[in-house]
Amino acid sequence: MGRFRGGLRCIKYLLLGFNLLFWLAGSAVIAFGLWFRFGGTIKDLSSEDKSPEYFYVGLYILVGAGALMMAVGFFGCCGAMRESQCVLGSFFTCLLVIFAAEVTTGVFAFIGKGVAIRHVQTMYEEAYNDYLKDKEKGNGTLITFHSTFQCCGKESSKQVQPTCPKELLGHKNCIDEIDAIISVKLQLIGIVGIGIAGLTIFGMIFSMVLCCAIRNSRDVI
Repeated sequence: MGRFRGGLRCIKYLLLGFNLLFWLAGSAVIAFGLWFRFGGTIKDLSSEDKSPEYFYVGLYILVGAGALMMAVGFFGCCGAMRESQCVLGSFFTCLLVIFAAEVTTGVFAFIGKGVAIRHVQTMYEEAYNDYLKDKEKGNGTLITFHSTFQCCGKESSKQVQPTCPKELLGHKNCIDEIDAIISVKLQLIGIVGIGIAGLTIFGMIFSMVLCCAIRNSRDVI
């Protein structure tokens, strides 16, 4: 009986440690998502009429899952301390929802990468063509793209030279830069999503083991 209670206490502390880590991970995920959305390379694109909403969907899911992770981390600590099967069962269900959200984010980031890149490239080409047709109309949008991605023009920068960043040395094809930058950022989002999904698996295992141990201890009593 003493060993059983010792094992139960060990599982409880493991789950408490997991929930502390999970709460911190949730905070990091929220900070990561908000930085990408409002403080990263593409922050200025959100002010344009045609912002890359397809790219932002993954970030919205990531931030939402991070907020849920923080709430669930606190919820899980309460369940472990009170040794409540009901609370632990609810905790397991919440972890399952987070797992699904993070896997969706990761898969979305990897599989939808090509669509997101083409979407932003199309936005740039429309701004580029608008500028060539009317140099006043497309001026602001093109400057935003060139400043955001630190590039200028496509095959040549001569036609849009007035909109190029002054600090830019040499010529950088914006189509190529959009591809490279968006690809890297979506890969990071995908890695974070899949990594958090892997972490939630351990939480589900700990919660179920503790729940079963609590039930067995009450049956013994």
